[in-house]
Amino acid sequence: MASAVDATPKERVNSERLLLWTLLVVYIFNFLDRQIVTILAEPIKRDLGLSDTQLGLMTGLAFALFYALLGIPIARHVDRPGSNRVGLISVSLVLWSGMTALCGLAQNFSQLLLARVGVGVGEAGCTPAAHSLISDMVPVERRSSAIAFYGMGIPIGSLLGASMGGYLADTVGWRQAFLVVGAPGVALAAFVWLILRDPRKAGLATALRVAAPVVPRLSAKAALAEVLGSRAFLLLAVAGGLVAFLSYGKGVWTAVYFMRSHGLSATQVGLWAGLVLGISGLFGTWAGGWLADRFGKHDRRHMLSAPALGMVAAAPMLFMAYSVSNWMVAMALLFIPTFLNSLYYGPTYAAAQLLVRPQARAMATAVMVFAQNLIGLGLGPLFFGMMSDAFKPLAGTESVRWVLFGAAWLGLVPAFFFWRASLRLNREMTAKAALTLG
Repeated sequence: MASAVDATPKERVNSERLLLWTLLVVYIFNFLDRQIVTILAEPIKRDLGLSDTQLGLMTGLAFALFYALLGIPIARHVDRPGSNRVGLISVSLVLWSGMTALCGLAQNFSQLLLARVGVGVGEAGCTPAAHSLISDMVPVERRSSAIAFYGMGIPIGSLLGASMGGYLADTVGWRQAFLVVGAPGVALAAFVWLILRDPRKAGLATALRVAAPVVPRLSAKAALAEVLGSRAFLLLAVAGGLVAFLSYGKGVWTAVYFMRSHGLSATQVGLWAGLVLGISGLFGTWAGGWLADRFGKHDRRHMLSAPALGMVAAAPMLFMAYSVSNWMVAMALLFIPTFLNSLYYGPTYAAAQLLVRPQARAMATAVMVFAQNLIGLGLGPLFFGMMSDAFKPLAGTESVRWVLFGAAWLGLVPAFFFWRASLRLNREMTAKAALTLG
């Protein structure tokens, strides 16, 4: 790689592309290993004799609790000028891939729960480091699109997890499925370690910033105070947490719903739900970043317009999708609302980066990840499972459908918080930019 002084614009773009494509593949593996348990949930339930509440605990809270709590100390390490973010991502990848493979060896609920905790511990090191790298390498006018590009790992990884997991569950069993998807991550970690260089180490960060001032490092307390002192950030964190709550809850229980209410096999659900939800989520995530950069360039409020409006429009479409009796029609009806509900990722995380000074960026990401995963992944699948168990005396096998009816309309709540956050973006981002330059 070229030095900070010698790097040409073309070399810088090539470095940026290499970073983004590599981080995208890493995030695909991140969500593949995280979400394959969604499609395997019903076979695991039958084999180990779990309740829906235990299923929700295993798919959500066991992972999310450690994932969210470890994010903040990891972010402090990432914000240190001397930290090696590429090395952190590589080590994290080895850990979460190995623990995913161990899920396949679990003989009871407790062992599976511990393995899922291990996956959460490993994956905690990925996103704060990745977002920090992207913020160093990509100019602010393209940052929403760049973070959204990284975020496409969510739908792609979920698609692969659903399609591969469903097929493997029906052919070789859920245990072998965990082993098959976990092992390749170790090889990818070696590739990341060899091919990428942290710009702090390679001298590229300075080359990619224009007249970047030298700023003192913030203490953990000061960085956290700066993040939590932003009213716009707090509104954004609530919105992001609620989106994740609904997204993770629906992700697990929509798969279960198609198996129970429509009688599909794991292979069928994995293939069709993976394709429909994965492709729509992929385009929605990309479009959200593009729209934020396009319309937020002159008025920062419009960075969050697409997520707010999209979730309002998606609510009635989701309700209709869960209401129909034909599974093919239901799948087709999920495409557009999934696209609309996926618009939030790039705008949310890019806005979070602009609401704090550079030395608090990883902390901002960590707090957002904390909100999304502890509230979303931790409580979403668990709450949906508890509600399904509660509705069973009245709804029987249709209890999951009842839960999804309510989830469809709850999307209006994060839409409100995105709108409220958008009203504060211009004022807070302008003030923060002046403080950084001053």
